[in-house]
Amino acid sequence: MAETSIDPTLAPVLARTGDERAVLESFLDFHRGVVLRKVRGLSDAEAARRLVPSATTLAGMLRHLAMVEHNWFPCLLAPEPGDVYLTSEEDAAASFALTPGDTVERLTAAYEQACARSRAVAARFDLDHVVPHPQLGEVSLRWIFVHMIEETARHAGHADILRELTDGSTGAV
Repeated sequence: MAETSIDPTLAPVLARTGDERAVLESFLDFHRGVVLRKVRGLSDAEAARRLVPSATTLAGMLRHLAMVEHNWFPCLLAPEPGDVYLTSEEDAAASFALTPGDTVERLTAAYEQACARSRAVAARFDLDHVVPHPQLGEVSLRWIFVHMIEETARHAGHADILRELTDGSTGAV
């Protein structure tokens, strides 16, 4: 039987026979990659352009997702002095707001760094590891992974629509 070539950006396909952790990590990394691919090649102005009535922009989404990564992995699993878990709708909405220094390059680097930190923190714990959560009582790392897959995939879908509205580009890869 001839070996089929699989696009390495399709991590979930590569992990199709992996253990639970490999599958969870690969799906989250896939959606993280989709978000990053959606801003690739855009100017700062294009990424910051509002195309829908809300304040949602491609650049703002990168900023928001970097905050979400920090909130759910380091803040909950391995908080450092000064870390504050953000819980309000206002915090979430504010995380989309751009500042004058926010460029695609800087926001991409910040998101990549947040994802790398999340991976490093998560790697220290078993999926069954449970931590206190200020609103939910307790959550396991497994639950955090599933929630982050949902959150990141949701925004990857938003990013796909915003990118299509920007220049017609579509697709996950």
